[in-house]
Amino acid sequence: MSRWTVLGLSRAELAERFAALGQPAYRADQVMRWVYRKDARSFGEMTDLPADLRQLLLREAEIGRLEVAAVQRSADGSTAKLLLRLADGEMVETVLLHHDYGVSVCVSSQVGCAMGCRFCASTRGGLARNLTAGEMLAQVLEAQAAAEGRRVSHAVVMGMGEPLANLGEVLRFVRLLHAPEGFGMSYRNMTISTCGLVPGIERLAEENLPLTLAVSLHAPCDRLRSRLMPVNRRYPLSRLIPACAAYAERTGRRVTFEYALIAGVNDGPGEARGLVRLLGGVLCHVNLIPFNEVPGSGFERSSPDRVEEFRSILAEAGIPVTVRREMGTKIEAACGQLRRRAGKAGEPG
Repeated sequence: MSRWTVLGLSRAELAERFAALGQPAYRADQVMRWVYRKDARSFGEMTDLPADLRQLLLREAEIGRLEVAAVQRSADGSTAKLLLRLADGEMVETVLLHHDYGVSVCVSSQVGCAMGCRFCASTRGGLARNLTAGEMLAQVLEAQAAAEGRRVSHAVVMGMGEPLANLGEVLRFVRLLHAPEGFGMSYRNMTISTCGLVPGIERLAEENLPLTLAVSLHAPCDRLRSRLMPVNRRYPLSRLIPACAAYAERTGRRVTFEYALIAGVNDGPGEARGLVRLLGGVLCHVNLIPFNEVPGSGFERSSPDRVEEFRSILAEAGIPVTVRREMGTKIEAACGQLRRRAGKAGEPG
């Protein structure tokens, strides 16, 4: 008989597990406190549980923590990238980022990705499988353990994979991350990204949670976006932008449009003016990203002057815009790069 896992269960579901063992419901609160607040990796550490119950749990259950296969830290200490091994041997990446406003964790939602974006390392090798909510929570806990005493305050589901292609588990993850008996993180400190799966955006809007939606845009017209992102052939801008506008209206949260600037591809003044026309009237913010070069992609990053010209065109037109602060470029922090290197070295994944 397979053992059940704590991570991924709500307080009510965990209480049911304890009821089946003849234990009171408050055992669920005790275990969750140890897991989410005290970094417990074994039931044996939970000293306020009876010894016989600890032994029973060691036989019948597991917490669900992950093995840290590798860690890379930036020289300035602002970024740490974790390569995590799942129970089946697959690998995922999680990135920890220290900001002035707090500590954020970038969580993967799938092993690999099926979306086929030409500039992304995650999609190479395709999709292996979806992650469970418990595996996503385990990423947050491993990031917290690596945070050197600072509390993780923000989460972005923007690592490997397409979150809206695994929306059921992602929603369970954010609810458990928010739960006061769990990690207790505010929904307003959570971001879910997508390459543009319109039905997923519409379903997420129906949940009416105050989550930030981040959309990987990267082009102001269908011709160029379809070249870079195959998903655009199925969900063109004429469907994507209205869905984003409706999300902002429903939730009151402005949508973040991610735009990676690729030299000679999408970084000209014409593309900038096209983006102004596309996003006019949408409650949004544009995050310009100097392209984090992926070996073999054939793309190069835009020059600093080109980035500034693009930014100024948007700003002068009244589009809220920032240039992402670069963190982790020296440690292969672009999604999928560390996992690919481990795979080439003969490790799982």
